[in-house]
Amino acid sequence: MSLLPVALYGDKILRKKVTKVKEIDVETIKLITDMFETMHNAYGIGLAANQVGADKTIFLVDISEMEGEEDKKPMVIINPKIINRSDETIIMEEGCLSIPEVRGDVLRPKSITLEYQDTDFKKHKIKADGLLARVMQHEYDHLQGILFTDLVADDLKKKLKKPLNNIKRRKVEFEYPTSTSVDYQLI
Repeated sequence: MSLLPVALYGDKILRKKVTKVKEIDVETIKLITDMFETMHNAYGIGLAANQVGADKTIFLVDISEMEGEEDKKPMVIINPKIINRSDETIIMEEGCLSIPEVRGDVLRPKSITLEYQDTDFKKHKIKADGLLARVMQHEYDHLQGILFTDLVADDLKKKLKKPLNNIKRRKVEFEYPTSTSVDYQLI
């Protein structure tokens, strides 16, 4: 297992719609293992493959350390598709390992139904709500090239310009390995 550099705001891979996974090979399993180590090292609760430079439709979720979520198991989500979104919405504050120390309120559906494949390529369908739905939507957006900062209110977008530019220019200290170039891509 090894820590992978986390792509930062401004890196091209974060704006790319990533490629569907066609098979689970040794390289993909290693990527998933390294992604878990990277996410836990940075105290994250979700991580998309493109956040570590991989052009693959994979994300991880582990909210088991969050209060009230101890019963939730870590999940590997491959080739996800949101097939239903609730009409009821909720505003919650979000952050992101690719946008360190920046937080903002984001309006999202309160619950979703997600189809996905696991590491055995078996298909699953899950109805998620609360924090699990929030994290899944956030990570799903990453795979579409969408960042949470795209979804915040316009007044907050203006306030975030300077902090985001500082991240883009690497003028911020990071507590975990990060990319060194906007062209960063692992595989």
